[in-house]
Amino acid sequence: MTILAIDTSNNPLGVALFDNNQVIGEYMTNLKKNHSVRIMPAVQTLMKDCERVPADLTKIVVAKGPGSYTGVRIGVTIAKTLAWTLNIPLVGISSLEILAAGAGRYFNGYVSPIVDARRGQVYTALYHYQNGALATVERDQLVMLADWATKLTEMNKPILFVGNDLPLHSAKIKEVLGSQAIFASETEHNPRPAELAMLGRDKPGEDVHSFVPNYIRLAEAEAKWLEAKGKILNG
Repeated sequence: MTILAIDTSNNPLGVALFDNNQVIGEYMTNLKKNHSVRIMPAVQTLMKDCERVPADLTKIVVAKGPGSYTGVRIGVTIAKTLAWTLNIPLVGISSLEILAAGAGRYFNGYVSPIVDARRGQVYTALYHYQNGALATVERDQLVMLADWATKLTEMNKPILFVGNDLPLHSAKIKEVLGSQAIFASETEHNPRPAELAMLGRDKPGEDVHSFVPNYIRLAEAEAKWLEAKGKILNG
C-alpha cells in the first residue's frame, strides 16, 4: 500500500509517501507562496526521488480544511483529480487533526490546534490521545479565541496549543488559562504530511464526486456577495 498525502490547507505545503507502514518520503515548506504553482512539482519530485510512479499509488489522503479557502481548494482539487484518474480511494482529514496528531502523541492532556481566522476568531478543535489513538473531544469550529479559552478553563487537564498562528493569540490564552496552557515547540507547529498519511491509512475511501472541503465558513468574498444579494432581494 503506497499512500500519497497532500496538504495545502494553510501556509505550510506538505506531501508525503507512506508505504508498508513506513514513511518513505516527505516534503514540507512553510512559505507564503502560491501552492497552485508548487504542489504538483513537489509531488512529482517526491515520487521520482522515492522511485514511485502513479500506478504504485493505492490511496490519496488530503487535508480538507479548515484553513485558507484557496489553499484548501487547491489541495482537494488535485487530490480528487488524482484519485479519479487512478481509480483509487480518496480520504479527507481535518487540517486541525493533523496538527494535533503530531504535537499531542505523548502529551498527557488535551490538544487544541489554532489557526487564525482574523478579527479575533480562530479555527480550532479539541483532541486527546486515548489508548494510542487520537480521539476528538470537540469538533472543528470557528469561534472567538477569548470564548474558546474561557471554555477550556472548565477542562480538568492541561491544554497543549499548537499552530503557526499561536503568536497572534498566545497573550490572550495565557491571560485566561494561566499555567493550564502549554505551548508546543517551534518544530511542532507545521502539520506533517506523514501524520496526514497515517491518519488516513485505515479509513475507508469517500465518494470522489461528492467529496467537498470543510471550509466551516464561506470565503469572505462569497459571504459579502450573498449578503449584498440578500439586501437587493429584500428591497
